[in-house]
Amino acid sequence: MTAAPAGVALAPPADTAAPPRRRRGRTPLWLLLPATVVLGTLFVYPMWQLGLLSVLDFRQAQVSGGEPTRFIGTENYARLLGDPQFWSVLNATVGFAAACVAVTLAVGAGLAVLLTRISRVPRLLLSLAAMAAWAVPAVSGSTVWMFLFDTDLGLVNQTLGLDGFNWTYDRYTAFALVGAVVVWHSFPFVMVTLYAGIEAIPKSVLEAAAIDGSSTWRTFWRIMVPMLRPLLAIVVIQSIIWDFKVFTQIYVMTRGGGIAGQNLTLNVWAYQQAFAASEYGLGAAIGVVMMLILLLVTLLYLRSLRRSGEPL
Repeated sequence: MTAAPAGVALAPPADTAAPPRRRRGRTPLWLLLPATVVLGTLFVYPMWQLGLLSVLDFRQAQVSGGEPTRFIGTENYARLLGDPQFWSVLNATVGFAAACVAVTLAVGAGLAVLLTRISRVPRLLLSLAAMAAWAVPAVSGSTVWMFLFDTDLGLVNQTLGLDGFNWTYDRYTAFALVGAVVVWHSFPFVMVTLYAGIEAIPKSVLEAAAIDGSSTWRTFWRIMVPMLRPLLAIVVIQSIIWDFKVFTQIYVMTRGGGIAGQNLTLNVWAYQQAFAASEYGLGAAIGVVMMLILLLVTLLYLRSLRRSGEPL
């Protein structure tokens, strides 16, 4: 083989040439197509139907075919926003969700740090216990907790000497009891996610902090938390979505919203309007409002992370 003249570059062989830029740009789109089809089927179509139902006068008469379905535009939304009960239930939902998210993050993060500091056997037992709590269905878990806090035969009342005390009679004790069950179901996700993130932090960084005399608390806030912000974004958004739309625990433990509806949240109230009062259009409007609130909160949180320079 003769050598190429000086200053002349050899063209790569035909079989090793780089693919065209256009083809490489389309490859990720083709890879995302299956997930797009699945998500479109499972999410977009139901969301479209929910929005369509919210602008219709759809009640039991329309379900049974006794009366034709009427398009009423934004009448359900105007009726909803003009109802004082909506704002009361919204405030209760936001407060309840915020408290659950804060406690879930605190418990999950604390146990994640604990997992990094205990030996192998205790770490395995704690992980199995957390996974068991995560795997328990919400209905079963709520029912078991109701047995534990039963007014007359509950283990908690007998242990504390509170025979006859009803934990669901008062609004705030009922919310606290339901919140404890929600946290019990939710903290394993936070714990496992943050534990994986902590384990991924280079040991040299933590060793350097220890050599510089940094305390455990200072190391956690000044080193771990900044490095875990992408994972924290995931667990915060996921926790907000889960806790804002809690239904099963509240419905089971307060028997549909508590005495005189004192423990109603938007999800439970939407169920009551749609299936108890046969106001399907109004129930759908509540669902659309919930979806928009969650979307707004998620976008604002992601925007704040982007402004802080964190990768998303």
